[in-house]
Amino acid sequence: QLELVESGETSVQAGGSLKLSCVASGADFNRCAKFWYRQVPGSGRDFISTISSGGTPSYAAKYEDRFTITQDNVKNTLYLQMDSLETSDTAVYYCVVCNNWGHGTQVTVSS
Repeated sequence: QLELVESGETSVQAGGSLKLSCVASGADFNRCAKFWYRQVPGSGRDFISTISSGGTPSYAAKYEDRFTITQDNVKNTLYLQMDSLETSDTAVYYCVVCNNWGHGTQVTVSS
C-alpha cells in the first residue's frame, strides 16, 4: 500500500519562495511516475511538472521559469521548489506517485 505524506499547509508573501515535499512509502519510488498538480477553487487540477526516474524534468510552460521539480531516490521524496510566488499561485498542491494522489497542501500567497 503506497502512502504519500505531503508538506503541511504553508503561507508566504508575494515574491517569496517555498519548497514542497512529498514522502512516499510502500512503493518502488525510483520506478514510479511522479507529478505535481495544483488546484484553485472552482477549477480543475492543473498539471505543473513531472520528473523521470533518471531525473529529467518536464514542465507546463507557464511554470517552467519559476518552479523546479526534484527527487531524492534515497529518501523516497519528491520536491517542488517554487520561486517568485504570486498571489495567483494560491492553491492546493498535490503530488502524484505511481498514480496515487497525496492529500494536498494548501499554499497561500499574500500580497
